[in-house]
Amino acid sequence: MISDAQKPINSGFNAKSETKDIIKDIDLNNKVAIVTGGYSGIGLETTKALVAAGADVIIPAKRPKIANQNLNGIVSEDNVIEMDLGNLNSVKSFSDSFKENFNTLDLLINNAGIMACPETRIGNNWESQFAINHIGHFLLTNELINVMSDVEGARFVSLSSSAHSITGILWDDIHFQSAKYDKWMAYGQSKTACSLMAIEFNTRMKDRGVEGFAVHPGGIITPLQRHLEKEEMVALGWLDEDGSPSELAKNFFKSTSQGASTAVWCATNPDLNGLGGVFCEDCDIAKRKSEVDESLQRYFGVADWAINSDEASKLWEATELMIEKL
Repeated sequence: MISDAQKPINSGFNAKSETKDIIKDIDLNNKVAIVTGGYSGIGLETTKALVAAGADVIIPAKRPKIANQNLNGIVSEDNVIEMDLGNLNSVKSFSDSFKENFNTLDLLINNAGIMACPETRIGNNWESQFAINHIGHFLLTNELINVMSDVEGARFVSLSSSAHSITGILWDDIHFQSAKYDKWMAYGQSKTACSLMAIEFNTRMKDRGVEGFAVHPGGIITPLQRHLEKEEMVALGWLDEDGSPSELAKNFFKSTSQGASTAVWCATNPDLNGLGGVFCEDCDIAKRKSEVDESLQRYFGVADWAINSDEASKLWEATELMIEKL
């Protein structure tokens, strides 16, 4: 089943809205937020925006030294806590540390991730993109879910991507243990999983006052592309042969602030009250793919498989089993 709310609300913002526009008149004083990957790329811009609105932002960081350098003057070193999404013991340790120091959590933004990387196995022979982008975040979310319960206005935001349109969940071979590894199929599946996590989170938590949203941030050149060669980005249409941004990139790509805006909008905007369980892009609720011009479906709209509540429930339960078997 797909939410009836999965349609634009004419938010008044757009693809080029900056985070400063989103947080104007938003007061996050006395609010606590966690932003994974909140020290690089759009995650850093998300952190800056939340801090500017008054939030106390906690940053789980695989590389705390680099995080503290990037966040100097933005958040204190005490708010940067080591965590590796590829190591579930590390995720558990971070969660325990947070709960020792905070009784409630207002905003959880699962922003960190990897993209189109070479085949790597972690955990229980898990494919690394699915493991880091989905399983690690899934454990983090479940460890913190009780401190979000019954917190007025609490929200969960899970970063997906237009790459979710590559594939739904590969139920017969999620971890590419039989099929030949394909880095883009693996990435697309992981981003479908990120969307479905928000859908099921909302189903489970909406009666406890907490809402979940999936977000496609848009095309942005950030360190996320570190595994891609120039030739591949040319083939994708992101760069011209000389390495400069293509016309496609100039027309559709965003600055890092613009790329962070949809996540910040989903985390803070009161117009979304009661509308959880949807996929958002360009600072509005996204259209379904079937309602987008066919020539633009590669980049815009959400595929039904990424917002289907039956798929979301199935994935939640399957991920619980994966973690239990570790």
